[in-house]
Amino acid sequence: MLDNIGKYIVAVADFLCGYPLFFLLIGGGLYLLLSSGFVSLRRLPAAIRELRTKNDSKNGQISSAQALASVIAATVGLGNIAGVAIALVVGGPGSIFWMWVSAIVGMATKYHEGVLAIMYKGKDDKGNPQGGPMHIITQGLGPKWTPMAKFFAVAGLFGTLCIMNANQLTEAFMATFSTPEGIESSGFLSSLGSAIGLSNANSYKLLFGCAVAAVVAIVILGGIRRIANVASVMVPFMVGMYFLMVLYIILTRLGDVPGVFQRIFTEAFNLRAGIGALAGIAIIGARRAALVNDAGIGTASIMHGASRNNQPVREGLIAMLGPGIDSGLVCTLTAIAILLCVPEVQETQGVQGLAVAMTAFSRGIPYGEYLLMFIVVCFAMSSMFSYSFYGSTCASYLFGSKNARRYVYAFILSLIVFAVVPLEAAVGMCDLFYALMAIPTMITIVMLSGRVREATRRYFGSDDKNDKKCK
Repeated sequence: MLDNIGKYIVAVADFLCGYPLFFLLIGGGLYLLLSSGFVSLRRLPAAIRELRTKNDSKNGQISSAQALASVIAATVGLGNIAGVAIALVVGGPGSIFWMWVSAIVGMATKYHEGVLAIMYKGKDDKGNPQGGPMHIITQGLGPKWTPMAKFFAVAGLFGTLCIMNANQLTEAFMATFSTPEGIESSGFLSSLGSAIGLSNANSYKLLFGCAVAAVVAIVILGGIRRIANVASVMVPFMVGMYFLMVLYIILTRLGDVPGVFQRIFTEAFNLRAGIGALAGIAIIGARRAALVNDAGIGTASIMHGASRNNQPVREGLIAMLGPGIDSGLVCTLTAIAILLCVPEVQETQGVQGLAVAMTAFSRGIPYGEYLLMFIVVCFAMSSMFSYSFYGSTCASYLFGSKNARRYVYAFILSLIVFAVVPLEAAVGMCDLFYALMAIPTMITIVMLSGRVREATRRYFGSDDKNDKKCK
């Protein structure tokens, strides 16, 4: 019975997270990009300048820059490494070009999310400022749309659980720092396993899951301010370190770099690579693309809604930098490293992700697999910090702020469970709810896009000749 339910969940998730999610996010994003006059390209300089602007309002808990760092902390994760490798295996180098296009589309979507997050900022039952699609829906579309707001919040409770992060991080750590023989011969693991009824391997996973949960608990029990403070330090460090690792690979293989970019551009526009890229994004990558930058999912508006910024357009400009950093910069770094070190990537048997990336960095840097593992740990942990806030905000909206604290404790315990349990059906359920979050979010953004355009026009001036207000 349970097996049948699990198979049904996986089947529904595979269907909904494939072409329907692709057309919803990419199709809707293209509409927002075109209707906004290519805001993600035209207003990029203004967005970068806005990072230096201080927030004067007290109607929030963190700064806009901290909100951006926290969003990036959530989105820069295993998908930026394993997801890119999968796209290269399935679609070839040409798929990276379409990933860049998706980043531009995602930036337009994130711009609208950021604007609406401030325009329709709400409050919890204690009067604290709170953002998210729930408040955008009820305030922007009206109280009669409350059922759709609750639909999003329920989906958010499950969709923001870090099932894959906890599980894949544990598996990657085991594969890098231990061997099956060593685990099975461990007397300590045997004693622990006998006491709690688990195998040596699952005992290992349990201990690692407890360690991860303890670190996450220290951060997230401090609330959004501690999460934002940690993210504002952790994100520049881990992205910077990743950049230096790839820079080393580039400098030691400088002669091959032009060929990498030539492959990306030439294979993006031939029929074979174009179909492969579409398959990599739509069939496999659409689910992972949503996990890479979260554009159109609604989680970003939860974090940006906690910003002290009181000018919607300014927040939108800062918000749209997120996909440019995670889907643009970090994914490109991964692609370059893999294509330089594993040029035969398309010959890889099966759909592999993290294993391909590990091979690339082990070939490109001395002890590269261990350095990459450190980055993977940072990426995965940072995602857990921010996702706990997303889920607790949904819980607060549904059940009140007191019960939101209980959700945080449940989130911490779930990291231990997900580290141990085989999770095919659970991952399918999580992905399913993640897709269900996108439905009300994208419907709302498209319906309110006219108000975003009007706010943008007023902010920059109807003649659109200068950006003085950004200075």
